[in-house]
Amino acid sequence: MRQRSGGRHLWWIGLACLGCVLHHADAAAQGPSGGPLTLNDAIQLALKNYPAIKESRARAQAAEDGVGVARTAYLPRLDMMWQENRATTNNVFGLLFPQSTLFSMTGPVLGTRSLGDSVWGSAGAVLLSWEAVDFGQRKAGVDVARAQTSLAKNQSALTELDVASAAADAFLTVLAADESVRAARANVDRLQVFSNNVRTLVQNQLRPGADQSRAEAELAVANNQLSQAVQIAEVARASLADAVGAAGASFELTAGALTAVPEFTIEPADLTTHPAARAGQAAIDVVRARERTLDRAYYPHITLQSTFAARGSGAETPGVPSFGNGLWVQVPNWAVGASVTFPALDLFSINARKRVEAQNEVAESAHYDRTIQALTTQDVKARALMKAATEIARNTPAERQAATAGENQARARYQNGLATVVEVAEAQRLLAQAEADDAVARLGVWRALLATAQAHGDLAPFLDRIKP
Repeated sequence: MRQRSGGRHLWWIGLACLGCVLHHADAAAQGPSGGPLTLNDAIQLALKNYPAIKESRARAQAAEDGVGVARTAYLPRLDMMWQENRATTNNVFGLLFPQSTLFSMTGPVLGTRSLGDSVWGSAGAVLLSWEAVDFGQRKAGVDVARAQTSLAKNQSALTELDVASAAADAFLTVLAADESVRAARANVDRLQVFSNNVRTLVQNQLRPGADQSRAEAELAVANNQLSQAVQIAEVARASLADAVGAAGASFELTAGALTAVPEFTIEPADLTTHPAARAGQAAIDVVRARERTLDRAYYPHITLQSTFAARGSGAETPGVPSFGNGLWVQVPNWAVGASVTFPALDLFSINARKRVEAQNEVAESAHYDRTIQALTTQDVKARALMKAATEIARNTPAERQAATAGENQARARYQNGLATVVEVAEAQRLLAQAEADDAVARLGVWRALLATAQAHGDLAPFLDRIKP
């Protein structure tokens, strides 16, 4: 009985796990609102889930936190130290190992050379240091961190633009592939009907057997084209799932406003506001900020210092008790002062680093010019694509209407013995091409609009057009 009960529990657990998996798969196949996926939903999913977005945002946040790290240079430095040691007594008691906190104290040689005698020594100190004057070097360091933050944010904005554009393009590709599948399936249906009619005529000896062979061959070719169209659509769906950060998921799409040819006017754009251009300018600003840091590196540094220290040794000090024969501190000392440091020989290394940064600025400026040139070329190509797509969308309805009429006439002529099967096959192939062209022409206009928006660096005008 216990074994049966355990088996039932395992069976119910298995059903529960299967239900969770199926629910997760069903949720992944739906848009954010639980229904079919729209183009705007695809973009929002990509911005939320795509790994490159998370990476770029994390790097931008890390760069912003780096500004706080740079500002900590304004804070004073407090070092604390404690030492215990045992050493010979041939010289002054109170040996100190190398360190940077406790100030040194010396005394006379005691005149002994015994290596057998030793004594305990102890020391403790607190050193407070604050760089009061640096002639703007710390501020220049903060400016470098801010420039790096601006660069990271602009790179993050560019990544978001690329990811959103890729998701939208993948969405339009799926819609176009689905239209091609529908056109290919309609062609197969027509050829199937025509092949059946030809078979009937051949069986009644009203047409030669060659006509049936040709009709069946055309039907086989159409079926192959349908299979290829289905394959392309499935691959496009896989690419869409990857573009929205949900690899392996399957989505049901809704075209919405994408079924109509949009009315639009393209306004001139300032390409310097494109995220890629802003990122290029920010990279130049980072180099210039580093150059300003080097300009202030060859200045003196004024540091205020205050220390309190105490030492203990095995030496007998009049009026001062020895606690533990040097294991604990005996004599306290304090000091307050200022230090001025000047890196006199750093001039050579600073000048060398300036030459490096000067070339880096030349390189980043050239990269910025290349970015502007690429954006200009992209804008020109997008406008050319828009012009061609608009003209095609205007012509395809007439193409489809004429092809439909031609196919009807060819079939009627064939039924009456006035045309050959070759003419009918050619008319049907032309109709299939016209239907496919008309189906994807509207989406071609939307794709051209997307390319234009991406070239301008802002998808908002494109998304405004597809709102219901």
